[in-house]
Amino acid sequence: MTSTPGTAPGTPPGGQSRLRRRAGTAAVAALLLAGVPAGAAVSADAGTPKTATGPQGQKLTVSATTGLDPVGQRIRVQGEGYGLTTGIYVALCKDNGDNRVPSPCLGGADMSGGSKTSQWIVPPGDPYEGDLASAFGPGGTFDVEIEITEKGDGLDCAEVACSVVTRADHRAAGNRTQDVRIPVAFAGQEPGEPGGGEGVDVPAGTVSYKSAAEFTTAGKPLDLLLHPDSKKLYAGADNLPDTADVDERGLHVLNPEDGTSESWISQAPGSTGALRASAAARIAGPLPGDGVVYNYPLRGVGSAKSGDEAASGVWLTGSTITDIAPGTTPDTVLVAQGATLSEIERATGTATRTLVLPGGTQFAADPERGAVWYTDFTAGKLHRVDLASFTVNGSFDLPGGPGGMAGFTETDPATGAVWVGVDRSVLVFDAAGTLVKTLVGKDLARDAAFDTATGRAYVVWQDGGDLSDPANDNNGTLTVYGTEDFAPAAKDLSLPGNHSQAGAASLAVEPGGATVFVTSPAEGKITRLVRQVSPLVTQAPEDLTAEEGEEVALTAEAEGTPEPTVRWQVSTDGAQTWQDVEGATEPALTFTARTAQDGYRYRAEFRNDVGTTRTAAVTLTVTPATGGDSGGDTGGDTGGDTGGTGDASNGAGSTGGDGSTGGDGGTQSSGGSTTDGSGSIGTTTGDPGSTGTTGGSTAAAGGSTGTAGSSGSTVGGGVAGGTGTAATSGGGSLAATGATVMSVTLAAAALVGTGVLAHRRARRRTEGAL
Repeated sequence: MTSTPGTAPGTPPGGQSRLRRRAGTAAVAALLLAGVPAGAAVSADAGTPKTATGPQGQKLTVSATTGLDPVGQRIRVQGEGYGLTTGIYVALCKDNGDNRVPSPCLGGADMSGGSKTSQWIVPPGDPYEGDLASAFGPGGTFDVEIEITEKGDGLDCAEVACSVVTRADHRAAGNRTQDVRIPVAFAGQEPGEPGGGEGVDVPAGTVSYKSAAEFTTAGKPLDLLLHPDSKKLYAGADNLPDTADVDERGLHVLNPEDGTSESWISQAPGSTGALRASAAARIAGPLPGDGVVYNYPLRGVGSAKSGDEAASGVWLTGSTITDIAPGTTPDTVLVAQGATLSEIERATGTATRTLVLPGGTQFAADPERGAVWYTDFTAGKLHRVDLASFTVNGSFDLPGGPGGMAGFTETDPATGAVWVGVDRSVLVFDAAGTLVKTLVGKDLARDAAFDTATGRAYVVWQDGGDLSDPANDNNGTLTVYGTEDFAPAAKDLSLPGNHSQAGAASLAVEPGGATVFVTSPAEGKITRLVRQVSPLVTQAPEDLTAEEGEEVALTAEAEGTPEPTVRWQVSTDGAQTWQDVEGATEPALTFTARTAQDGYRYRAEFRNDVGTTRTAAVTLTVTPATGGDSGGDTGGDTGGDTGGTGDASNGAGSTGGDGSTGGDGGTQSSGGSTTDGSGSIGTTTGDPGSTGTTGGSTAAAGGSTGTAGSSGSTVGGGVAGGTGTAATSGGGSLAATGATVMSVTLAAAALVGTGVLAHRRARRRTEGAL
């Protein structure tokens, strides 16, 4: 957004610009300090103090802010400019963002005077001054030390953003005027806003899933596979009795976007080799290009692809197949028939290897590490089988003992960990068989799938469906975990109506995790879930210093799903209240800086369907123009093209020039000299014997005019015998200060050149902007 010249984003309707009229020395001071915005950190080094500015001009300084010792570190906290009517706490707290109380805090609210992790500062003469609290010094100052740790008292700075803060004490807990925050980070962390901005309703970057579609074209879905090559969704299904005249058993091939049926393979060879209607109980894995290998009841091993009229397959001898997975070669499969594990040739049904275990019904294969994990829920055991020797090489106890309700057994391809669903828990064993994590849910753990691209594990939990049990409500749950730290990686999603009375739920995950498919056998549907991410700030604005009349730009960007929208907000009262900047809905906010905006705070607010995230507020500091902008234009134009040349006899010693050149080059001042930015400094005189007066008297914001003198004078851009006017910049009367002021100005320019004044001002002429 680019504002109309003369307007200031955030200026109240009808408000007058607060034009600050300062003396020449004040203008020079502003120039020297322009590169240090109020509240900006002076250094990011851990050992260098960092300072922030509060809503009432308070200054808070912390001695160290990064690389802090998680076990404990003492830091020095200093303040000045605090009000002498309100007590404050100084502490390490969870940073909840602008205008919200920092809480919880390490050490809590110190009302005993004995805490080393927080300090209580009160106005002089306060009843609590003494043993309980210390008093502010002159000018609302304090200087204390606190001891901070990464975790404690309900605060965990490894999980949330933390800051050293001041906040009003318990007698004025709702007073936010004393809130000043300096983000800190312990070793291994980076300071700043949590997760790329301040999440308003949910943390920034929060991942969640929502239902995008429900497919009812696959009967009673029992198992799913999203083919890695063809991208088609394969659903193994049984018949859904409620659908009356249609027997929906078989292998369904669906369009994963809308669930439309592309193919339905309902026939497979039975015990005699004759085709018959057969359900697809469990999908073993994909075939190259397209198609899957699957198990059909009771002992069938089949394969089919989209467009096939019937499956090809073999019928095994022995007992019912209880689990199936890809074999060690493309032409074989691993089959569990109760406690018997076999590797079968798919073309003939011949067992090439067989192993009888102590017990069990299901397994998970880890070909990368040459292992099969076999689960015996009845005995409470987990057995590891070496694929090369086809022997048991380890047995491990399932916590909870024998008789746990069977859920699932799956291996994480990336880490080799085995995840076992038992009752309302998921037990995670590492590749060596050590139990490393127990995840507890409120429902029955039914299936798991892994996305190696993001390191996420997806678990579907199914309600028991027996409403006589107070633990049941008919609603299942989808959870997502990180496979390294097992921390929740998305908000839990309720799955209404997904219960286990009619079969176990299963799921499939698109690589990258953007889409997840979950079955609900009781409802005869597959739910397509899509990932959403609340806005995460990827580029935040920074504090900015500008001259009056300079064009400035603030930029912010965020990512999220759906793509977030942005709007800019401004606060004119130190971040106590905020209002939208009209029409500012682009990543860049561009406008002309006015002195009325000095001290205004700006932030970008990003929104999507998941939540709202804001950037940290930044401060705009506006300094008076140092010459050459608005004053220069006026001087050049008003001086006229008829101006003569002046004689530079003292002061700056510059050569007088044509008054018409002042407009573009800078301020046309009393000797007719033209400078870039600050205007010439000094006095000039006319020819000997002239009686003219210099036209360089100063004025604010545009300059007053002076008259050029009598016959023969060339002062102020006039012609012999005539009058002319010239305007200096609106920074005070510098013409009378001569070389002394010039040397200060040159010193400031040197600071700019060496980078001390970090903001390099770009000149821009804005005729009529004032």
